[in-house]
Amino acid sequence: MEPLPFRWCFPFSPFEEDRQWFMEAMQGHTIDSISRMKQISQIMKMPEQLLESQGVTTDDLEGMLDELQEHVESIDLANDLHSIGGLVPLLSYLKNSNAKIRAKAADVLTTVVQNNPRSQQLVMEANGFEPLLTNFITDPDIRVRTKALGAISSLIRHNQQGITAFRLANGYAGLRDALVSDTVRFQRKALNLIHYLLQESNSDCRIVRDLGFPRVMIHLASNQDLEVREFALRGLLELTREESDRNLDRADVNLRQLLEERTRRIIAMSEEDLCAAREERELVDILWTVCYDEPSLLRERGLVYLPCDDEMAPDVVRDRFEPPLRAWAARRDDEINEPPVPLLLGPAQ
Repeated sequence: MEPLPFRWCFPFSPFEEDRQWFMEAMQGHTIDSISRMKQISQIMKMPEQLLESQGVTTDDLEGMLDELQEHVESIDLANDLHSIGGLVPLLSYLKNSNAKIRAKAADVLTTVVQNNPRSQQLVMEANGFEPLLTNFITDPDIRVRTKALGAISSLIRHNQQGITAFRLANGYAGLRDALVSDTVRFQRKALNLIHYLLQESNSDCRIVRDLGFPRVMIHLASNQDLEVREFALRGLLELTREESDRNLDRADVNLRQLLEERTRRIIAMSEEDLCAAREERELVDILWTVCYDEPSLLRERGLVYLPCDDEMAPDVVRDRFEPPLRAWAARRDDEINEPPVPLLLGPAQ
């Protein structure tokens, strides 16, 4: 079936006027942000075939979405996106046939909802969570999956409705799949979100444990990428919040071997690499102390705090890490009375 002529989109205007409007909209001649966002929203509502018939390329659409992303960096304009009719078309681009457009749409959504409770609510009400989750779990393009995960992470942060939806949709199984992927950026985003979720609710540690996350995180804590190692160590540290060994088996020989290996590698680092690995040094030290109730070899060697650590005095650095450890007992008392979280342990749908 041939695509409809462009004038059918605007049946009350002559064809040449339609084309002139379209060309001006694509070229972004409008200065007013709201007016420009309305133009972009109208273009996003047009069928893919119609845009192709007008010679609009994927690069054109990516450029348009880049521009929209610049506008919605303003929290007020991000919240206006829905009222001017642009949010739903943007969500529809998550299902675009082109992977680049699906990825870019998720990237724009990340900007829209980041630290923005109002837009988080609007996206949830517009059923935006579902296509993001689908792209995160099942999209064949790894870049789309990574961008969708980034958008989900921004959507559900400090958003209890979003966190609940993520649990019920078996999102943790998707995170497990992300961890065992061979894409570093995907792993980083998954580990970062896991760390946040475990901080928000210690009861989620049971889900993480039952899905086999500790074994995977122990493996990732030896990754060549520094950020992956640090995020994995943070996740393991969160799993030690309970006094029992139920969430992280402190007697696990693999855990001890990991910490011993990281200790040896840190000791062998150059001065420059030691400075870059500040958080890793501190995390390995804390994990060893928490798990084995004795000072780490790093501490005995004087490698936990170094002069290059932003010239921070040891007590200042220690204050960054020890209060959360001391606070865990109090947090556990608060969490004892939490309602149980449903354990959805099947494969991601």
